[in-house]
Amino acid sequence: MVWPLVSVAMIVLLLLPIKIFAQVFTSVEVPDSIWNKMQGKSYPRECRIARGELCYLELSYVDFEGQEHVGQMVCNRAIAADVVYIFRRLYEARYPIASIRLVDDFEANDTLSMASNNTSSFCYRKVYGVKVLSKHSRGMAVDVNPLFNPCLFVKSGKVLPRQGKSYAHKRTSRSDIPGKIDTSDLCYRLFRERGFRWGGSWRSLKDYHHFEK
Repeated sequence: MVWPLVSVAMIVLLLLPIKIFAQVFTSVEVPDSIWNKMQGKSYPRECRIARGELCYLELSYVDFEGQEHVGQMVCNRAIAADVVYIFRRLYEARYPIASIRLVDDFEANDTLSMASNNTSSFCYRKVYGVKVLSKHSRGMAVDVNPLFNPCLFVKSGKVLPRQGKSYAHKRTSRSDIPGKIDTSDLCYRLFRERGFRWGGSWRSLKDYHHFEK
């Protein structure tokens, strides 16, 4: 029998482990392990949102280095299907997301989460500087890449997170801001397509990373 010639390079390639990334886009009831993690953090004692109103999502995404990950998010059941749809489309387009982690990983400190450029949804808290509960308190809002798309208080010039100040003041003069959300951006178009309002269109407050229903 005559065996076909096989190059050394071909043999090496055949022996190398193949890393296959499976897309993950799931929405389920909040499991006990996650629910317990949320207690006293994103879900403080005074929170009156029923557990059944919330969903736990696992979402594939691509980071700014092109690496693939699976992130975790808790949001309201009413927007869960929308969020899964949007992030599936972002993943398919290789749209960069820095991270998608539960805000509980940051002790439910929104400032720390934003400074880490973390994309998140549910966190029972008030709107900054006022006593009104944020849309995040019901999981009806999503913040995307908040460091690169910070919140700008137009009158005072205050920026949150403060580490994102350079991105806030260069938005009108630079087009190369990584993950910049504006009206021509895919992320903006997908959220608007699903009926979300964009904080970047507000007048006194430009919340560029924020989408809500």
